Parts: sequence; structure tokens; C-alpha cells
Amino acid sequence: MRRAVEWAKPLRRMTGLTLRSALSLGLILSSGIWAAVQASPAQASGCQRPIYLTFDTGHMGVAPLVADVLRRQEVRATFFLANERTRTGGSSLDDEWAPWWRERALEGHAFGSHTWDHEVWQSDAPEGLWLKPTMGPNAGRRHQVNARQYCQSLEQTARRFSAMAGSGHSMGRIFRAPAGKTSPALIQAARACGYTHVGWSAAGFLGDELPSDRYPNEVLLRRALRDIKEGDILVAHLGIWSRQDPWAPAVLEPLIQGLKNKGLCFATLRDHPEFGVAARTAALASSTLATPWKP
Repeated sequence: MRRAVEWAKPLRRMTGLTLRSALSLGLILSSGIWAAVQASPAQASGCQRPIYLTFDTGHMGVAPLVADVLRRQEVRATFFLANERTRTGGSSLDDEWAPWWRERALEGHAFGSHTWDHEVWQSDAPEGLWLKPTMGPNAGRRHQVNARQYCQSLEQTARRFSAMAGSGHSMGRIFRAPAGKTSPALIQAARACGYTHVGWSAAGFLGDELPSDRYPNEVLLRRALRDIKEGDILVAHLGIWSRQDPWAPAVLEPLIQGLKNKGLCFATLRDHPEFGVAARTAALASSTLATPWKP
């Protein structure tokens, strides 16, 4: 399918090129390539100019308000889960929050891993990766993991999500590295157990983790409405400890409404042309490494 999409990209860029004229140019279209040039899942569902709203876990203080806005606006998002510390003294994937995640699954949102202990990449090592978690036994300290251990962290989150969401609901084989920090070695480690990394678009950085005195909500809203375009992946959080004036839900609803007014619509990463297959593939299909570790 990846090869089909790669072949289809130049075809779609050739304005006005029909299947008949493509054949006359000697392009051999397999059935997979033909499928790739058809309407995307988002378009098939009526979303012609999709953007992709994503949330990473945080202190969860605004999570109920975020859910209210998404429900009211009839928007489906993609959530990246890590077991982070919450304002109530627990963690974002504990039993207190299990019903909240199950409700989001029933509403049709999509889900990916954010590592278990919110492990931020620091540097590569000869035998693996140096990470600095914000939770767990190594919280606040650099520690080294190998490729298998990194995969175990991704899959621990997937297992917990399945336990919370219940039968029929699985996390996709997508992940987002905490803080978006990666390296080719980290990407390879995750790919070895079937996970695809998803970052965000430049204009899709919504700024909810920036200091509110320098980046007030109205500035962030105005910038987002000006810059976001079709196809962008947006990123926000379910609560940021350092921001004094919370971004959500103050910015979230006017942002969604403003983007709708521009003719944009919202889809989950299950409908994304690059990440859709991975997002639709259930995690934990295999826990073995597909390729050896090569730092």
C-alpha cells in the first residue's frame, strides 16, 4: 500500500489527468494504485478538506471540558496516551480515568501510544536510547533502554487502553514520542515492533504548552486560524502544568468553529493518507521485533 501511495502522489499532482490519459502515458496502474487515487476515507465520509486534531495526555484537569467541546462540535480526534501524573494525585491511565477513556472510544475517537512513563528522548546510545521519563521509577533521571524495552513501553500503554476501553476497542499502531523528540534510532526501534511515529504540522502546533503571559490565548487562536490549512495535523494537550491561563477549553471551541467556517473539517488519523493504515491496525498484533536493533 505504501508503494501504491508513492506512485499515486505524482499522479494526483498532474492536474486534470484522467485514468485514460494516464494509461496513454504508459502508466501501469495496479488495483492497489487505483484504490490509492480514489477518495480518501475522510472524503468518502463527506469530509472534503480534512485536518487532524490530536491530543497528548497531560494533567487531565481540562479533559472533561475537552470532551464536552468535541461532543458538542461533533468532532472526532486522535489521542496519544501516556500514564502521566494528574491533578487529583493519580495518573491519567488509572482506574479513575478508565471510564473517561472508554467513553471516548465509544464516541469513535482514535488512539495511539505516547510511551508508558512519558519517556522523553535525550540521546542515542551504542546499545539503545537514553530517555528521561516524567513518571515511573526513573522519573526525572536519564536511563538507557534497548529497542525491545522501548517497544514494551509502547505496548504497555496499548494493553492498558484495551483494558480500559473494553472489548472491540484497540489502540492503533501509531505513537508520538513525548515532546516530539525522536532520532532515527528511536524511529527504527518503534518500527521494529510495528509502530509508526506521528508528529504534527508546523502550523498545527497550537501553543498550549507555551507561557500564557507571552502567548495569551487570543494570540494563539488568531495565529492558528490564520495559518492552519487542509491536511495539517494539530497538537494540544489534556492539561499543561506550567500554563497559568489554560488553553482548553477557552481556545478549543472557537478554534474548531473558526476552522469549520474556513471550510475545513475534522478527521481522525485513521483517515490520514500517510498514517491511516497504521492507525487502523490494532496494536499488540505481535510483540516480537521484526528487525534487529541497529543503532
